[in-house]
Amino acid sequence: MGVHIGADRGEIAETVLLPGDPFRARWAAETFLDTPRCVNEVRGMLGYTGTWQGQPVTIHGTGMGMPSLSIYVNELIRDHGVRTLIRIGSAGAMQTGVNLRDIVLAMSASTISTPSRAILRDLNYAPVADFGLLTAAHAAARAIGAQTHVGGVYSSDTFYDERPELDAELTRHGTLAVEMETAELYILAARHGCRALSVLTISDHLLRDEALPAEEREKSFAQMVQVALRAAFTD
Repeated sequence: MGVHIGADRGEIAETVLLPGDPFRARWAAETFLDTPRCVNEVRGMLGYTGTWQGQPVTIHGTGMGMPSLSIYVNELIRDHGVRTLIRIGSAGAMQTGVNLRDIVLAMSASTISTPSRAILRDLNYAPVADFGLLTAAHAAARAIGAQTHVGGVYSSDTFYDERPELDAELTRHGTLAVEMETAELYILAARHGCRALSVLTISDHLLRDEALPAEEREKSFAQMVQVALRAAFTD
């Protein structure tokens, strides 16, 4: 049992899906898993374990931002033996060809700073996805007809960003979308020899001032969860 995860050893599967929102973790578990049960609710961060097509799966919230995700991912790996971690979250599009409801598979993640900066110091480390998960997710997305993009994302450590010139440079350099967790997830997975991938749904658009209405999010997010689950268990 860790400081922030109250589950006992063996109550969390080796494969974990990681939404930022704990209530999205509950929704995904109740929607996609067989016999899900709550295994963590410390500080309101919900985690559920069940099975998908006979495979054990845990869906656990991480909170918003890289510092919060770092706490949960470290404990999941260190205290519970997790080996595959797939973020399922929302993102803001930064390219005109990326639209609301599209899925973005984060091949790499640029960032200004992460909680791992104190370890990496002056090294400009390039965090990337696990190639096997990435290719499996791409195939899974195509199989269900989801509009999908593969490429780099930007993991921001601020939600209310006041650097429009940085957004413009990221767009100019082909960054597909902005979100807040992927870079640290990929760094931690590399450090501990685990597999990691971010599967993201575009919920808003930075260039067109568009946002996905709340009532439409569930259907779009369902595709993201399907892609993540299929990718996790593709040989």
